[in-house]
Amino acid sequence: MTDVASAPIRTAVIGFGVSGRVFHAPFLDADPAYSLDVIVTRDPARRAAAEARHPSASTVAAVDELWTMADRLDLVVIGSPSGTHAALAEAALDAGLDVVVDKPFAVTADEGRALIATAARLGRTLTVFQNRRWDGDFRTVRRLVADGELGEVRRFESRFEWWKPEPPSSWKTEATVADGGGILYDLGTHLIDQAVQLFGPVADLSAEIERRRPGAAADDDVFLALRHESGVRSQLWMNAVAPRSGPRFHVLGSTAGYTSWGLDGQEPALIAGARPGDPGFGETPESRWGVLGTDGDSRPVPTVRGDYGAFYRQLAAALRGDGVVPVDPADAVAVLELIEQAHAAASVAV
Repeated sequence: MTDVASAPIRTAVIGFGVSGRVFHAPFLDADPAYSLDVIVTRDPARRAAAEARHPSASTVAAVDELWTMADRLDLVVIGSPSGTHAALAEAALDAGLDVVVDKPFAVTADEGRALIATAARLGRTLTVFQNRRWDGDFRTVRRLVADGELGEVRRFESRFEWWKPEPPSSWKTEATVADGGGILYDLGTHLIDQAVQLFGPVADLSAEIERRRPGAAADDDVFLALRHESGVRSQLWMNAVAPRSGPRFHVLGSTAGYTSWGLDGQEPALIAGARPGDPGFGETPESRWGVLGTDGDSRPVPTVRGDYGAFYRQLAAALRGDGVVPVDPADAVAVLELIEQAHAAASVAV
């Protein structure tokens, strides 16, 4: 590996769908700690888009070509379909590279534990891209909880809901649960991770897991009820067929509550062509701030700035030996364990 204290971290991104194109390549390109050297995509249109957006990066059509370049790289970011994550991460570690795996970390907790063991054996760095920890609204909730502005938190409601009764064809709509498909693996990974980050380990859970759309290969409507060891109750909704959506966050404490609506704006801004570092990037307009207080006595609270780029800044520091990785892969294994428990609980309930 190159001396990352004085040279950019030479990076390859596997996949140039939404994950690689929106969540990884722009932040790597914008951060001087990294160089975006290789993009892997077999789709000709995506390859052309990658070359247009990132002309300094080489593009290759297959991961086998990437491994032949391993001696010229330091880091691989895996943004491919969920069912391929574990095998690709293992291959990258075996090639002597540090690895970022997009969520979900793997399809099973056993696969995740095996990857952690492999990284430890080989002395490589391994982390998981849980970008929603850096959503502005979640950062706001985290601050309110930490500062005690809600009193003792008793109930936490969190939602990702939208109306897509006829989604465009993609691997996400075609993948089965065995391949890491379904909204629980996709959005549930974020919601569970956020709840556990706020309120700690889960003592027990119940689950409702449904397939609503005709021909759906996996779940598209899920509700989870979690009881944390801390005593907090979390209720998590993820739904691709919700004609109307509920609040993004609704947090009830002993002295105050907090409610916010709508999703963090970083993803739509990036899709629309914004770049990290643009003026106002990650900021939430006052009209969309959440509200803190009690009925009859509440006030808007400025939303903390969203900052997905913090993941890569912290990773660069960790690779230089200064601090820890932004997401401990053991956290991702804990989320996978809960997803497996949820599927098992829903099956028993049926």
